[in-house]
Amino acid sequence: MTDNTGVNLGVLGKKSPRRSCAERVVNAPLPTVYGKFQAIGYLDHDRGDEQVALVYGEIGTENVLTRLHSECLTGDAFGSRHCECGDQLASALRAVVAEGSGIVVYLRGHEGRGIGLLAKLRAMALQAEGLDTVEANLALGLPVDARDYGIAAEILRDLGVRSVRLMSNNPRKREALVRHGIQVAERVPLLIEPCESNITYLRTKRERMDHILPHLDAVVAHGS
Repeated sequence: MTDNTGVNLGVLGKKSPRRSCAERVVNAPLPTVYGKFQAIGYLDHDRGDEQVALVYGEIGTENVLTRLHSECLTGDAFGSRHCECGDQLASALRAVVAEGSGIVVYLRGHEGRGIGLLAKLRAMALQAEGLDTVEANLALGLPVDARDYGIAAEILRDLGVRSVRLMSNNPRKREALVRHGIQVAERVPLLIEPCESNITYLRTKRERMDHILPHLDAVVAHGS
């Protein structure tokens, strides 16, 4: 059974029998500039965060095109050019619509790779003084990446998903999902053209955090 958006109500209308820290609270239609999604709201009982999965079309259970998007107020809402987060979110939403089905899990509590908004702004201030993003976090006595993807795995399980095609450049995100019991059939690159404001940030992600960003090679060649 589907509604007029093509969303499988048999999957979305039933909660998984598995005990989970993710409680599904609400399912509401969400028309966007990209297409009409179903916004599935969850409460994370472990952390107290409110989470949302944007579901498009009939997602099925295997090889579901999926993006786990870490909350980024500065990039997603304010259009910051310091990072590529806002462009990645828009690209992921367009991709699932083009695919005809898919999921974007928007992860609250992941601001600044898990250190929080104010700490992220402090780190950005240090980066303006010459530190890279890794050095800035460490200078503040904070972890380089404090994100946990357990809640994302719980949400995917609740939606009936067993395996995904993961839109990400971060191999650690793939490893985390597999560790939490969600298989990753394929990693789908989500490459955004760099700009002058974020090229140093992106190079740091590749060189110090193992992100797979082959498109930066062309920038290096052009600048040499």
